Amino acid sequence: MNNESDFILRLQNLKSKDAAFRELLSLYKERLYWHIRKIVISHHDADDVLQNTFIKVFRSIDKFKGDSKLYSWLYRIATNESITHLNKKARRLQTTSQEYQTNAINNLKSDVYFEGNAIQLKLQKAIATLPQKQQLVFNMRYFDDLKYKEIAHILETSEGALKASYHIAVKKIEKYLTVD
Repeated sequence: MNNESDFILRLQNLKSKDAAFRELLSLYKERLYWHIRKIVISHHDADDVLQNTFIKVFRSIDKFKGDSKLYSWLYRIATNESITHLNKKARRLQTTSQEYQTNAINNLKSDVYFEGNAIQLKLQKAIATLPQKQQLVFNMRYFDDLKYKEIAHILETSEGALKASYHIAVKKIEKYLTVD
């Protein structure tokens, strides 16, 4: 992929769309899976959301105008699909998305796809105590190593608000991790 705009044109061209989309999948599938997984927690839910994300991307790539980087657009779709998924699951279980996520974290230890140790589990529990926006900001900044400018575009908010959210999230996580 030499040039992103050429790649986008290939994605939008009917003759080259399928091959370009397979390339898109190989480039972003793993990164988006882990981004989604940090939000929805469950491996199976992450697979479902990832599939929905790529279906939405495939159907709407023609509407992509190139106002942002392609991966920022993909992250926005994945983030929105993840939040929608959480909210639907929570409604179905007649709980809040926060409570649903906390339950998912508590079940993480028995998840055969979770390979973390006790410290990683405690970190996930700490993250789950944060409000949703702080969780998203923390995960994108800490784990995905995205710049504030990129996160601002994905979440459609200001960099200043993100910096404040991240700072508050870090303090809350530190407090959670140091309490026994």
